[in-house]
Amino acid sequence: MKLSRRTLIAGTTALALPRVAWAQEKIVRYGIPMTDIPLTTGQPDRGANAYQYTGLTIYDPLIAWELDVSDRPGKMIPGLATEWKVSDADKTLWTFKLREGVKFHDGSPFDADAVIWNFEKIFNKEAAQFDQRQAAQVRPRLPSMVGYRKTGPMEVEIKTKSVDSLFPYQLLWFLVSSPAQWEKVGKDWSKFASAPSGTGPFKLARLVPRERAELVKNEGYWNPRRMPKVDRIVLICAPEDSGRSAALISGAFDMIDAPGPDIIDRLKQSGARISTNVTPHVFNYHPSLVEGSPWTDIRVRKAANLAIDRDAIVRLLNGLVQPAYGEVDRTSPWFGKPTFEIKYAPDAARQLMAEAGYGKANPMKARITIQAGGTNQMVNEAIQEMMKESFIAIDFKPVELEALMTGWRSGAKAEMNRDVSATNVTHVTSDPFYAVNRFFASDQVAPVGVNWSSYKNADVDRLVVELQNTFDPAKQDALAAQIHAKAVDDAVMIWVYHDRTPRALSSRIKSYTQAQSWFQDLALVAM
Repeated sequence: MKLSRRTLIAGTTALALPRVAWAQEKIVRYGIPMTDIPLTTGQPDRGANAYQYTGLTIYDPLIAWELDVSDRPGKMIPGLATEWKVSDADKTLWTFKLREGVKFHDGSPFDADAVIWNFEKIFNKEAAQFDQRQAAQVRPRLPSMVGYRKTGPMEVEIKTKSVDSLFPYQLLWFLVSSPAQWEKVGKDWSKFASAPSGTGPFKLARLVPRERAELVKNEGYWNPRRMPKVDRIVLICAPEDSGRSAALISGAFDMIDAPGPDIIDRLKQSGARISTNVTPHVFNYHPSLVEGSPWTDIRVRKAANLAIDRDAIVRLLNGLVQPAYGEVDRTSPWFGKPTFEIKYAPDAARQLMAEAGYGKANPMKARITIQAGGTNQMVNEAIQEMMKESFIAIDFKPVELEALMTGWRSGAKAEMNRDVSATNVTHVTSDPFYAVNRFFASDQVAPVGVNWSSYKNADVDRLVVELQNTFDPAKQDALAAQIHAKAVDDAVMIWVYHDRTPRALSSRIKSYTQAQSWFQDLALVAM
């Protein structure tokens, strides 16, 4: 497939710099699989993947992931908060001590006032700085928060609605933007998007919507471990797998995400290397359990899980994924011991469908929202053929990524989802809260959280409460495993594969640390 003129222009942006600048600067041209640059105001849109592009580059969270290791899962580490603890007297109160000496890109100081201002921008609709676009991205990721206050110049207190030992994991998604810069640009978030100010390792030098964003090294960055190793990263929108891969082969790009599985061999022959790693992320279908949905019959959901040949999907994707037998991998401490074994068993699937009243002449019909185009659509079409053999006739409603995410956050009962009975949003499963609580607890039914299907199980809810009241990590793991096992036994979702998130790197990229995470740290890229 030919590259579009826009992609070619964007890909050669660095080459258009003056010769002196080109000789002196280390510039990475990075092809990203998106139709638009994610939101740059502080809370990226376009899904979790966007955090590596315009989230953790321009901004910092209070609590961060350890992303400079690749041989094990990273841990929670201090970010803009140096320490945090829950009150012994009231375990719904958390105190966060903030990092001294940090400045925003505009030179203004980071402090407790800035943190409170940022909470207001997403939680307080009456605040002048409230931004619905940012609120829509992060509020569902902070479902436990009910209050916050400044308790000192560099200290804030956060109150949760109930005891929640997993609350710190939620703050990994909360990024802090500059109140002073918002004032400077006329209190206008649309203007702030082109001239944002965070505390992160990169500054935004130029934004061309639907085309590219140019990030330059923040020479005054506070964290020496994350001081960028290159001068500039140019994020270039290249949504088509083949075009993105061709641009790397031609030398227009230096690195790309999600190379097409059918072009991996050509990429290697061109001198590119493929970087992959274990990733806590799962491709699944989330079926509606609302009254009237064809998926309310557990036999149908189990049949759908048994109808999929996951090994064939792995082959289709050139070995770049691994089969999923639940929300988390079997090696995870949160997998547990489900009694329902997910496997490829089409005869058993057909038997279950027959018991549910379906057959070749009258298959169960369902419509599923999916992301339009690319590898995802190819996989969906392959699964569609597999399902057909087990009397499940699915058709798809392909939509643009942000529309898919909006429908996911809205829940199965939302008016915008009235014509579908399942959704195909892939999930991050990096911690106990994100792996089990937010999908399976009844108090997380959308739009409060992302229990899209309205799944409710009293035993699960009881275990979730126990998990939230447990601060011992080993006990947390054991309880999460019990919750996960019950969800698998209830076939709450139809699970297909776990990602290994392939990236293709040209020979110009000398080092890149791919963490066992959906988040990645572009400050670690070296040329």
